[in-house]
Amino acid sequence: MAERMFNQEPMVVPAVQTKFRRIATKIPVPESLPILRDLALYEPRSMGGQPPVIWDRAEGVNVFDPYGNMWLDFSSGVLVANAGHAHPQIVEAISREARKGFLHNYCFPSKIRARLAKRLAGLLPEPLKKVFLLTTGAEAVECVIKLARAYGAKKGGPNKRYFITFQNAFHGRTLGAQLAGGIADLKGWIGQGDFGFAQVPFPDGFRVADTGFDLFLRSLKDLSIAPDTVAAVMSETYQGGGACFMPVEYAKNLRRWCSENDALLIFDEVQAGFGRTGTMFGFEHYGVVPDLICLGKGITSSLPLSAVVGPPDVMDVFEVRKMTSTHSGNPVCAAAALASIDVIVSRRLHENAREMGALMHARLSELRRRWPSRVGAVHGKGLVAGVHVVRDGALEPDGNLAFDVVEACLRKGLLMFAPVGLAGATIKIAPPLVITPDAVEEGCAVLAEAFDEVVGRRDAR
Repeated sequence: MAERMFNQEPMVVPAVQTKFRRIATKIPVPESLPILRDLALYEPRSMGGQPPVIWDRAEGVNVFDPYGNMWLDFSSGVLVANAGHAHPQIVEAISREARKGFLHNYCFPSKIRARLAKRLAGLLPEPLKKVFLLTTGAEAVECVIKLARAYGAKKGGPNKRYFITFQNAFHGRTLGAQLAGGIADLKGWIGQGDFGFAQVPFPDGFRVADTGFDLFLRSLKDLSIAPDTVAAVMSETYQGGGACFMPVEYAKNLRRWCSENDALLIFDEVQAGFGRTGTMFGFEHYGVVPDLICLGKGITSSLPLSAVVGPPDVMDVFEVRKMTSTHSGNPVCAAAALASIDVIVSRRLHENAREMGALMHARLSELRRRWPSRVGAVHGKGLVAGVHVVRDGALEPDGNLAFDVVEACLRKGLLMFAPVGLAGATIKIAPPLVITPDAVEEGCAVLAEAFDEVVGRRDAR
């Protein structure tokens, strides 16, 4: 499906006034059009794929534009605002660090960077005790590729170079991250070549019915990849586009296989970490401990910061000054991360994610029962869900229907983002972890209403 753009022509829509939503203008707002035009003129068109809402501020579970409208946010700003938008404790921590006059220090030592590295290491099990602070999830993915390749060569020589990932995976938009990614539509610009990356089917139990670990073994054999040439296997803890988890037994077998073949097991937790799935880290659902993890997004609930965490023998594979980053542990971002972690831990937001997630998934299951020919599956845990939209009961993804539902929700005061690739046929739902039962109920009711309207219009044609 060609990527679609949201309607840029202001439409009269029904007024909305509830505790969590307020729509009082045409959508998009006529006064916002000059801003949208400037963005279209001065930014790449690739930036134009999100709903035409001019964000002015955000608080808790709500996003406000400058024109009097308020949306219930079911995106968390793309899974960032885990502790809620603009949590007062995080705002104060950022302000305090900025007022102190400490905005940047490159890789020179700082107290706050040491505090954050120690705090993160303390949250994770042995042997994940060394922390490298970075800026974005993609940078963290690039780092684990570099570590895995170097560590593989150290352990098994230059032939131990293969980096195995999963089909339909999303790991970021930089070169290494997209080589590792499994969405073909995003990789055409790279060209052909043997870069030592290979993808195997992800056992989601929906589009890939075979969830046995033998599928992994057969896939490597089909790719002519010998186990002793694999440096690492990396998976998103859940596949970001559709919130799909691998079966627990599969994860345990994968952990065992990696250990037996001296391959690193890496979980990309950029979307899954910091309470999102109902546990502090998503890999806890599998009962295994990876060798490396990538963290990001919800680590600060606000500012750009990411991290790679692993055991000393892997993290120390490079000599002094051979693995650094200009903004590593930026003091203002580090202050935001420490405050966000404190909020998530002290308020036990991972537990709230589990409880509110149970309610959310119950309502989404009702949606699937209402439209079994249009909703092929609902995946996820905690406060992340993927509603897989299909065409008339088949497995064929229906990206247009998913897009139309997201656009209808926009006009009703419910905000979600539109993924790309195969995930474009998935309605992604990920509200802030501070959400309350009444907000969950209202948001799911709006989604169901939008679904009924869009499907009803289609069926009436």
